[in-house]
Amino acid sequence: MSDFTTGFWSLYVSAITVVGIAGCLLLLWVTARKKVSARQDNTTGHVWDEDLTEMNNPLPLWWVWLFVITIVFSVGYLVFYPGLGSYEGSLKWSTRGEYDAEVAKARQALEPLYSQFAARKVEELAGDPAAMAIGERLFMNNCAQCHGSDARGSKGFPNLADNDWLHGGTPEKIIETITKGRIGQMPPMAAAVGKAEDVKNVAHYVLSLSNQPHDSVRAQLGKEKFTACAACHGIDGKGNQAIGAPNLTDDIWLHGYGEQAIVNMVNNGKTNQMPAQEGKLTDAQIRVLAAYVWGFSNKAQVGKP
Repeated sequence: MSDFTTGFWSLYVSAITVVGIAGCLLLLWVTARKKVSARQDNTTGHVWDEDLTEMNNPLPLWWVWLFVITIVFSVGYLVFYPGLGSYEGSLKWSTRGEYDAEVAKARQALEPLYSQFAARKVEELAGDPAAMAIGERLFMNNCAQCHGSDARGSKGFPNLADNDWLHGGTPEKIIETITKGRIGQMPPMAAAVGKAEDVKNVAHYVLSLSNQPHDSVRAQLGKEKFTACAACHGIDGKGNQAIGAPNLTDDIWLHGYGEQAIVNMVNNGKTNQMPAQEGKLTDAQIRVLAAYVWGFSNKAQVGKP
């Protein structure tokens, strides 16, 4: 039980478990030795509901032995399996270990299926119906929860069906993204930009970069202040795929559109994370999944040699 943060809780749980078993043994021993004086009619004198009389008969032997077997079983279980705090048990069994064994067995069974895809290019796999059928299931099980079943994403989750890529849309980059995951972080920039009015001016300048409705006077004032953002987004606002900085000159808004959305972003920043699939998926599975994702934005090239 590795979730114990200190040794105290491990000892606490162990003590409760041991005291509970010892208490059961003590109860069984006391009840076996204690003799209740019986009346002439072999009752305890307790009567409920006018005619329900409690008899003074000993416990049935089968019940006593069932109690003993239960205690013996619990002691044996705690010796072999985890149950006493952080003690792992002599068999070293764990749910995590059982899960890993099942995953390894499943991967071994699927290895012949994926081996045929391992040496093929991603672009070639994107035109293989058999590979894409597998890629679709991999996508639905591992990616659709965030990016949607059609891969078009939603607010805060990138659209994988267009040609706008934060970190690059080449097969190699897609494989890298799936394998290692991504952490996209924009720090709060209000202090670097200036006053609240300066932040609004920058927001209108950003809107002007993609020819969106904006206040031209504010945009002109915000151009100079935009230099605080240029380190990541570039002086022209076209972004930087090397660090995942978005292109601000297109009409694609990952976290919301409009003056207020941009002001909030500048003031508060944003952190997004895509979890790494390395360890969860095999290299061959990641390759097939990358081909499936690549195919969304490269439909014209799918199937070409």
